[in-house]
Amino acid sequence: MTYVITENCIKCKYTDCVEVCPVDCFHEGPNFLVINPDECIDCSLCVPECPIDAIISDEDITDDNRNFLELNERLSKKWPILTEFKDAPEDAKEWENKENKLQFLEE
Repeated sequence: MTYVITENCIKCKYTDCVEVCPVDCFHEGPNFLVINPDECIDCSLCVPECPIDAIISDEDITDDNRNFLELNERLSKKWPILTEFKDAPEDAKEWENKENKLQFLEE
């Protein structure tokens, strides 16, 4: 089992989750974070740290967010590892809980 970052993180990119990860499985893109499924040890420490509930277990994937399994795996191979807290984008609050943000994902 692994954890997956889903759509709510797009354009929010809060990094509270990163500092609690014992294996450094988070990777940072321009406006989104992903989890490397090969590195995630299923500890779940990141889940309660996410202020926008963007992290879910792969066991809780639904048809609506199934594509995020592939996105996390693919982009974690492309983007650099992130191990420290960073400030969220200035407009992050405006993007919280908005739907249909996949079109804004910058790869």
